[in-house]
Amino acid sequence: MRSFDFSPLYRSTVGFDRLANLLETVTQFDPSTTSYPPYNIEQLAENDYRISMAVAGFSDRELSIEVKEGVLAITGKRDGGEEPKTRFLHQGIAGRSFERRFQLADHMEVRGARLEHGLLHVDIARVIPEEKKARKISIGKGPEQPKIVESKVADAA
Repeated sequence: MRSFDFSPLYRSTVGFDRLANLLETVTQFDPSTTSYPPYNIEQLAENDYRISMAVAGFSDRELSIEVKEGVLAITGKRDGGEEPKTRFLHQGIAGRSFERRFQLADHMEVRGARLEHGLLHVDIARVIPEEKKARKISIGKGPEQPKIVESKVADAA
């Protein structure tokens, strides 16, 4: 596994330490870790995304979704107290507990979640604050104050 030295980045930038930590975490990804449950990440529009996770056999009461400090955590906990009503000859549908984490970029907001046909869909949108959006500034002559001519607002719908 390769290791990267981010010290030149720290010498010439301010406030990018979180980005360097994120890159360091990504480079330490271990492919041997479990891939359960399987999931898709879709881009529905320019600023709209959806995570779809296969959670067959889980009810909405057994699933938990939490966002804290830019990390989306999806957890499934099975109630292990009840005895199975049938004897399985083959059990190919996994029913074990899980926790899956996703690092969210800045200005990402979880809009909602729904469970249908064994898939958990989590909708996420990039909500850029008005002060961060691109603006066009007029060029004036003399001591007058500059005026905003046009504001380019991305259509989030």
